Amino acid sequence: MNFASDNAYGADPQILAALTRVSDGAAASYGEDEITKSVAARMAKIFEKNVAVFPVVTGTAANSLALATLCPPHGAIFCHGESHIAVDECAAPEFFTHGAKLVHLHGGGAKLSPQSVADALPGFMRGVHSAKPSVISITQATELGTVYTPDEIAALANFAHDNGMRLHMDGARFANALVHLGCSAADMTWKAGVDALSFGATKNGALCAEAVVFFAPKMAGDFEYRRKKSGHLISKMRFIAAQLDAYLSDDLWLTNAARANALAKTLGDGIAKLAGATLAQPVQSNAVFAYLPDAMVARLRKAGAQFYDWEPARNGHTLVRLVVSFVTPERAVSQFLETARQ
Repeated sequence: MNFASDNAYGADPQILAALTRVSDGAAASYGEDEITKSVAARMAKIFEKNVAVFPVVTGTAANSLALATLCPPHGAIFCHGESHIAVDECAAPEFFTHGAKLVHLHGGGAKLSPQSVADALPGFMRGVHSAKPSVISITQATELGTVYTPDEIAALANFAHDNGMRLHMDGARFANALVHLGCSAADMTWKAGVDALSFGATKNGALCAEAVVFFAPKMAGDFEYRRKKSGHLISKMRFIAAQLDAYLSDDLWLTNAARANALAKTLGDGIAKLAGATLAQPVQSNAVFAYLPDAMVARLRKAGAQFYDWEPARNGHTLVRLVVSFVTPERAVSQFLETARQ
C-alpha cells in the first residue's frame, strides 16, 4: 500500500527494453543521434507544430533551465506558493536564473488566476527599483492534484502576454492532466498560449527523462548553452531520448496516465464514503487529498500503508496525500479502503 509518490515505483518495461535496444552498437553523442531526432519528430506530431525539444534528466533542471531562458536575472517569476519551484527545488530556479525573484501567490486548488497575479503586480511597478515581471509559472497537474482547464490557461496566458510576460508550464504530471481533460496536447499548451513546457515522463514510467519544449523555437534562445553549462547535455543522450521515444510510442504515456487516474478515482470515491473522511480536492489526476480521522491514519500506517501528511493534524483530522502510480496494484487500493473501513 505505497501511496507516498509515483516516484516510488519503477520504470515501464517497454521503456527499459528500449534502453537495452539502444545500447547495441555505436551512435553519435550529445544528442546528434537518430533516436533524439525521433523524439523531436514525435513531439512535433503530438503538439501539432514544429517545436524546440531539449531532453534533460530531472524535472528540477527542466523547470530551472526553462525559467532561466524566459526570465532575466533581474526578473520576477509569479508562481503558486505550493508549487514545486517554490518549495521543492532548493532554490534551483533562483540559482539558474542568476538571481530572479520567485513571487509566491495563493489560490484555491493550488491554482493561479489572472486576478491573483494582477493583485501582486502593483508591488513591482517601481522601475529599476523592482524586479521586472517576466514569467508566470503554473503546474499541470497542480501540487494538489487539480487540473487547469484550457480556458483557465488561456486567461493566464493572455494576462501574461498583455503585461509583457511569458507563461511557463511545469508538466511533471502532464499526461495525467491531459487524460483528465480529454483534449489534445496542443489545446492544453500553445493553443492556449503556453510559451514553454517542462514535459515530465519520470513519474509516469520513465527511468530518468524529462524534456523542455519551446513552442516558438526562436524563444529557446541560448537554452543549449545553459543546458551544457548546467551539466545536463548528456554525452550518451540516446539513453535519455530512448526513454522519451518509447514513452511516446503507441500512446504508452497516455495509457499509463489513464490507469493511474482511474485508480486514483477509485481510491477517492472509496474515501468519500468512509465515515469521518472528506475529500479536500476533487480527484482530477493521480493524486488524492483527503482529511482522515487521526485514528484511521494511525490504523492505516500500522497496517503498512505509506502516504504523506500534507498538513499537521487538527481537530482530530489530518490532511493526507495519496499518489497512485501507473503500476500501483489494484489490490493496494482495495486493501487501503478495507483497512480504513475497519
